[in-house]
Amino acid sequence: MLVLVAPGQGAQTPGFLTPWLELPGAADRLAAWSEEIGLDLVHYGTKADADEIRDTAVAQPLLVAAGLLSAAALGETAPGAIAGHSVGEFTAAALAGVLDATAALKLVRARGLAMADAAAIAPTGMAALLGGDPEVTVPHLEKLGLTPANVNGAGQIVAAGTLEQLAALEADKPEGVRRVIALKVAGAFHTHHMAPAVATLERAAKELAPADPNVTYVSNKDGRAVGTGAEVLSRLVGQVANPVRWDLCMETFRSLGATALVEVCPGGTLTGIAKRAMPGVATVALKTPDDLDAARTLVAEHTAV
Repeated sequence: MLVLVAPGQGAQTPGFLTPWLELPGAADRLAAWSEEIGLDLVHYGTKADADEIRDTAVAQPLLVAAGLLSAAALGETAPGAIAGHSVGEFTAAALAGVLDATAALKLVRARGLAMADAAAIAPTGMAALLGGDPEVTVPHLEKLGLTPANVNGAGQIVAAGTLEQLAALEADKPEGVRRVIALKVAGAFHTHHMAPAVATLERAAKELAPADPNVTYVSNKDGRAVGTGAEVLSRLVGQVANPVRWDLCMETFRSLGATALVEVCPGGTLTGIAKRAMPGVATVALKTPDDLDAARTLVAEHTAV
């Protein structure tokens, strides 16, 4: 059984879309989406530097567009389940037929702008903790005033909060944590710091008419499969200020009998976690079009006829 997944913010790197735009129709599609959302995705995906694409309002629609472009290049996949990490849930919602590509990109553009505004209220950020026991790490984070914003599994938790709180974490790591790595994001996402963005998204979501997912859609909120488009959309709005439970998503993948996982562009982060947390599951990350053949082979081998 194949699982198709989409990465979240921080996966972007300068110029990562350049090789993808050489594929037939890709540049035209990205240009059309740029016009629809009022953001030059071609420029940001090919010529912008790391600081420019770190901007939340840019990074989020750029990542969703990249995921949709690479999935289109991959072709028919018929996955048994689909999911995305954080903003990757918008990519997943589009790939599952809940929203069309334009609606997903317009909503994620609104999300990015609203989260950037919320992040500007106070200096905040996120840091990944490698190693340690969640039962020890989580109380330690809470003691420092931090939120375990992403519980990713495979010994990885992402803490979020003020820069002062993150500095205190660097000086006082939880027992068993090997490293604390600052992430390339511009705010404390999936925490109470993002509450102002929720109201903005609620208003934007009211104008949409979501369809029910055409494949098992696994939610970040609790790792459960969600069967209606209305519930998917509601969760997309709420997840801005609530933790990502990728560990529970992977538990669901395993319970569904997952044998393979393909991560759309810019792939790598989620396949890396899967290799540690889901041993025996074959993985391919779409980083460049050179990865398409391996992904298509995996899809053919792990998709039920």
